[in-house]
Amino acid sequence: MTRLLIVVVSFLPAAALAQPPVSYRLSFPAPEHRWMQVEVTFPEVPPAPLEIRMSRSSPGRYALHEFAKNVYDVRVTDGSGKSLTPGRPNLHQWDVAGHDGTVRLSYKVFGDRVDGTYLAIDTTHAHINMPAALMWARGLERRPIAIRFEPPAGAAWRVATQLFPGPDARTFTAPNLQYLMDSPAEFSAFAERTFTVPDGARRPVFRIALHHRGSEAELDAYARDTEAIVREMKLVFGEFPAFENNTYTFLADYLPWASGDGMEHRNSTVLSSAGSLDRARAGLLGTVSHEFFHAWNVERIRPKSLEPFNFEDANVSGELWLAEGFTSYYGPLVLRRAGLTSVADYARSIGGTINAVVLSPGRHVRTAEEMSRFAPFVDAAAAIDRTNFDNTFISYYTWGAAIGLGLDLTLRDRSDGRVTLDHFMRALWQEFGKSGERVPGYVERPYTMADLKSVLARVAGDEAFARDFFARYIQGHDVVDYARLLAWAGLLVRPRRPGAPYIGDLDLQPAGDGLHVASLVPFDSPAYDAGLERDDIIVSLGGIRMTDGQDVESALRGRRPGEVVPVVFRRRGVETTGSVRLVEDPRVDVIPVEESGRTPSDAQRRFREEWLGSRVAAAALPAPGAAGGRRPDGRHAAETARLLNRTAR
Repeated sequence: MTRLLIVVVSFLPAAALAQPPVSYRLSFPAPEHRWMQVEVTFPEVPPAPLEIRMSRSSPGRYALHEFAKNVYDVRVTDGSGKSLTPGRPNLHQWDVAGHDGTVRLSYKVFGDRVDGTYLAIDTTHAHINMPAALMWARGLERRPIAIRFEPPAGAAWRVATQLFPGPDARTFTAPNLQYLMDSPAEFSAFAERTFTVPDGARRPVFRIALHHRGSEAELDAYARDTEAIVREMKLVFGEFPAFENNTYTFLADYLPWASGDGMEHRNSTVLSSAGSLDRARAGLLGTVSHEFFHAWNVERIRPKSLEPFNFEDANVSGELWLAEGFTSYYGPLVLRRAGLTSVADYARSIGGTINAVVLSPGRHVRTAEEMSRFAPFVDAAAAIDRTNFDNTFISYYTWGAAIGLGLDLTLRDRSDGRVTLDHFMRALWQEFGKSGERVPGYVERPYTMADLKSVLARVAGDEAFARDFFARYIQGHDVVDYARLLAWAGLLVRPRRPGAPYIGDLDLQPAGDGLHVASLVPFDSPAYDAGLERDDIIVSLGGIRMTDGQDVESALRGRRPGEVVPVVFRRRGVETTGSVRLVEDPRVDVIPVEESGRTPSDAQRRFREEWLGSRVAAAALPAPGAAGGRRPDGRHAAETARLLNRTAR
């Protein structure tokens, strides 16, 4: 057992070194039936009843997932083999009294979902998220842990994980429960690629462990693209984190039966999708980029509200607009910098983000901070009752990405390009991430909202600016002037359908003798003001019978904003007549000015390159205080702002 602990000794306090490890053994007697056998030994426990728990939540998830529902055949003995009957104060806990100082537990756990949250077992692999699989004991959270993986009979499976290696290829350790629960594992005959990236005196190893059905050539191309992402991401922060074991692992399951997901962990990430490398690589790389950014942002630059992670309840944080949202901003941005997407593709993606936030009625209901705190209700949380979230909620991923875009461009604008969001993220890394990662599994210097505001004031050199930005855009309901800011980069924000009539963004499905309104009608839209709502059947619009979406276009063709159009709809068997006052379509597109037939100015080209160009190619970021001179021609900025103002609601 001493050999199992050698790899974690340097990270553990003296008190922890004196404690014997909790030991797990994972085996798979019948993988075809989707269950795993778990045996765990808790040695040298205090004489009081031992409270053994199954987690209710998982690192990186904010809602409850109630993993105890998949546990069965629980058996408990003491050190001598005497059978013990645990108490059950609730569905998640087993209280073991009358033990002799050792408690041994065995149980089966079912798992049949390949994603970042759950457990999946079949004859090809074990995809293990630890909170979905392993029981643990209150009071022993700081003890070291040993865990051994036993493959099914005849299976040549290997283990890919961020856990510390033990004395053989299937035995691993963790310094504490927090690290264990943040350490997923892929146990299979996976394909593998590795690469290294110099980082000062260090050369961290990046490992791709991929369970898929593709070719070696497809994996090689995926590995090259992943390396390009890793190299660009490093230059946002200036360095990599000090990965434990000097290794970061991408655990990928791209299988027809997998669910699309990505989940960050301290030195690894889980990536899953039903897509394949030959058909969906571009989309898969977006998740790679997002999750790798989390190695800094949230795994180490962590809000105090999430430290330490609570496995017994929902995890509520008002800072997810930064933890998840800024990560959602940088994911596509780094793909662009790495040359994996075009400027036009990137422009279209931010156009979608702007529309989602600017036009959402939810923006006027909750702030970005309040949307973040709403996460336990929406983060893969299960509910069977209907909600009005379409009108009252914007994803903190999306709104946070819009805030990140706005703050980045605002910093560049007000400093003439000398200060950017990269500088803000680097400052957070130096103050809270890098300085707080001394004990694996814990962040010793998590931040608060006040800390974020203080760092922004320091980076921007203006406390009033930082205070105003937070008050208006994070703890308020405003949005920045995207049209003016994007114009500096030669990106044009223009109406999607100038002068076109619009009744609202409705989900309409054919329903025999009409169109079924299949989702909530947006607040304050013409359709909402006309009295239409979800589950209504639109019978006619403007005197034209409705049978499919083309009929709506026919009814609106030739009409202008401001016109009033009669509508007939049926609600629960009762036919009603109303009227819709048309407005101009408020949606916008973002395009490079080249697509409008214009040529960007030299200043716009410089701005665009410094924002969207490769940092690897440029070799270094401009330091705060460097010479400016990046102000582009204001003619495009003024026209773009005018176009967006025309569509403001």
